[in-house]
Amino acid sequence: MAMGKVLAKVMTAEDFQAEAGVSRETLDRLGAYADLLVKWQKSINLVGASTLADLWRRHFLDSAQLYPHLPHDSQPLFDLGSGAGFPGLVLAIMGVPDVCLVESDGRKAAFLREVIRATGVNASVHVGRIEAFHPKEKARVITSRALASLDKLLDFAEPLLASEGVCLFLKGQKAREELTDSEKKWKISADLRESVTDPEGVILRIDRIERHHGFNS
Repeated sequence: MAMGKVLAKVMTAEDFQAEAGVSRETLDRLGAYADLLVKWQKSINLVGASTLADLWRRHFLDSAQLYPHLPHDSQPLFDLGSGAGFPGLVLAIMGVPDVCLVESDGRKAAFLREVIRATGVNASVHVGRIEAFHPKEKARVITSRALASLDKLLDFAEPLLASEGVCLFLKGQKAREELTDSEKKWKISADLRESVTDPEGVILRIDRIERHHGFNS
């Protein structure tokens, strides 16, 4: 799946399919997801109201752009602070197996479970704070979008990530500043790639997380 920058117009489902290269079946599942998102948004603040008019770009393509950056073995994948399911649930619908969506808000977790039920994807929901999440197996991939500063994300991710695992974080215009700040506390191997949906956004790929001596908490 090769994606270029798509910024000029409101994106339709068909535009998304052409850009992301997904099958008709996958598009139908994402369409069911989109319909549920619009329905539940009326009673739960799942996403910014202004983004609904362009949800195929702002949320679905924004999430799907991580797919080409995933390692060959992507399971399990933990999506931290899933909210409305971006990016983790989109990646699950695109075929990533064994995705766990970690979300502390019970109403949002109910929404995620309804989308999983409606689409039949291989995903689960853990309801609770990330700090209290103690899975049996560590993650091969950790994803997150619009959750916290990079320093806090690394605090969350370090105990959950397998030794050969990678983090893929969707970050905004402060990504480079956050990366510089985080290096005071962390030894990390990081790579920044431009976002295809946000001219100021980046995909931050991290494949090594280690605390500097003296920073144990």
